[in-house]
Amino acid sequence: MSDTTADAAAPAITAARALPAEGATYGILLAVSFCHFLNDLMQSLLPAIYPMLKSNFALDFGQIGLVTFTFQITGSLLQPLVGFYTDRHPKPYSLAVGMGFTLSGLAVISMAGSYGLLLLGAGLLGTGSSIFHPESSRIARMASGGRHGLAQSLFQVGGNFGSSAGPLVAAFFILPHGQGGVAWFTLAALLGIVILWQVGTWYGARRAMLAKPKARASSGGVTLSRRQVGFAIAILIALMFSKFIYTSSFTSYYTFYLIDRFGLTIEDAQVHLFIFLGAVAVGTIAGGPIGDRIGRKYVIWGSILGVLPFTLALPHANLFWTAALSVVIGLVLSSAFSAILVYAQELMPGRVGMVAGLFFGLAFGLAGIGAAALGELADATSIETVYRLCAFLPVLGVLTVFLPSMKEAKGT
Repeated sequence: MSDTTADAAAPAITAARALPAEGATYGILLAVSFCHFLNDLMQSLLPAIYPMLKSNFALDFGQIGLVTFTFQITGSLLQPLVGFYTDRHPKPYSLAVGMGFTLSGLAVISMAGSYGLLLLGAGLLGTGSSIFHPESSRIARMASGGRHGLAQSLFQVGGNFGSSAGPLVAAFFILPHGQGGVAWFTLAALLGIVILWQVGTWYGARRAMLAKPKARASSGGVTLSRRQVGFAIAILIALMFSKFIYTSSFTSYYTFYLIDRFGLTIEDAQVHLFIFLGAVAVGTIAGGPIGDRIGRKYVIWGSILGVLPFTLALPHANLFWTAALSVVIGLVLSSAFSAILVYAQELMPGRVGMVAGLFFGLAFGLAGIGAAALGELADATSIETVYRLCAFLPVLGVLTVFLPSMKEAKGT
């Protein structure tokens, strides 16, 4: 590693070494959030360079779709399996190993001379994400000092910024330098490995310190039956479906909608998309702390069902109000995920990694499925039809009424 990379890593490494006896460990939370930024930035580079890869390898859309399938199948289905395994066999340094898979995937993609190697690189990228998300979510919860919603929000907002920055990085850096430019981002992966190795050291020490009071701490968990827990998880998955399918309509097709309906240039449409993504980042930060204060069920209610009036109004608005409504939708809808994830982890104490893997995997998978399905719908009808139909997805928020009260479910 270069001296520059080591110097850049130093502040996060120093913060990661802190081990306070109580309270949120913000050095660890910021280190994991920053690595989430790096991870999702690198993950988002692949779809951002599809036009270049299509030209370099003379690919058809079916072959591009297979690259996406390989990336998403390893990046979604493996996550709950990784979480299930590490719940039983904790691996403090698995995060660094996961970042190593991402580094390898970037290296393979940058040097790929065949379609088979391109698929291999996509699979390695997805595997890195599968390892990163469940374990980093577990560490965020461990470092939360009891403020689980705040910790998940800080963790997730790093990923939001990384995903939104990926297309810009690809447009202004990789595309001018060609496929080989991807290799430069292995330095970002290397920086992530250095930081996450130190986080792993903290994790190992923290886990050893908490080992003795573990049995006593777990006695205050939920007292719901297995059937009740399964029913509640099914409701949360339905709410995830509503949230991420609707979000896919924005991340994949909002620019096309603005160009088609209002005649905007590509550049102006991208500015509107970045405004929406910025609102998503702010909403992600806010959702967790609000859930810690007033209860996660109320945040889920307000986020999913509460956004319905704005989604219904959007397809009928002029350009100004479309932009304004997109900000409100981004703020409100994005506040749900932290609350849903922490609520699910409280439903299943002792299964933090598996739950995180399941819900991050679902988020990843539903976004991909949603993008493909909505694209087919747009081809068959129109892009405006997509937004008119998706506007009703938040109606599923009424299912929140069937979620058990976690306060009542606890032995308090």
